[in-house]
Amino acid sequence: MELRIVNPRPEYAPPPFTEPPATGYLHLAAAVEPTLGPTPFPRGGPRKAGLLGRLKVLAAELERQGPVRTVTVYRAVLMPPAPPAAAHPARFDVVVLVEAESPDVLDAVRSSEPYQRMAAEVSAVASDVHEMAARCLRFLGDVDKSRQGLFLFNYFTAEDAEVATRLWEHLAGWYVTETGLDNSTLLAPIGTADYVFVNHARWDMSLPGFALKQFSKSSFRGYVLANLRANRTTAMPILYRKA
Repeated sequence: MELRIVNPRPEYAPPPFTEPPATGYLHLAAAVEPTLGPTPFPRGGPRKAGLLGRLKVLAAELERQGPVRTVTVYRAVLMPPAPPAAAHPARFDVVVLVEAESPDVLDAVRSSEPYQRMAAEVSAVASDVHEMAARCLRFLGDVDKSRQGLFLFNYFTAEDAEVATRLWEHLAGWYVTETGLDNSTLLAPIGTADYVFVNHARWDMSLPGFALKQFSKSSFRGYVLANLRANRTTAMPILYRKA
């Protein structure tokens, strides 16, 4: 399959990426109290609040493990409906992202007691769990997790992973130009996974401000959505805050 860019515009050319970091990632995502009905806003209740509290305690324990750099816990704030044809719809309202020194240490991190307890806590209350070991495939800039922001995890499926990667580079150009995006880590799975990659990024803006920047622009439909369709690629974006 060949990459096809419809409605090309020079200002949306792929931005200048830099060398990806040697970091290894564990992405643990769970559907605990996701959206119900047509609303895009996930539910909240004592079950999720309790889980998030326990995960933050375990995240602090896991960060004290030698090869672990950071562990961040996220809660979803906006979940657009997943496409009906998606093989594994992304409805993850709770996410933990572990960053370690390299992909080589991920097995050791995964077998550590804090991570095992974290995975058990998630599995006990979630209706769907997705766990992915990953490396960074494309790097626009580091995602600052030291402070609050509007964070994205975007779950992609595609018929052709290589075409989807090249397409993502062009879509990143749109987000740089139209939303001021200056950071992104494209997480590619190590081994088998339900998604060809998961994009992680952040903005320093409110949820309404981001929605206005994205959905008010006709180029979002004519360029972003049109090129996803043309290249048989599905994107399932979810927006988060730090828990």
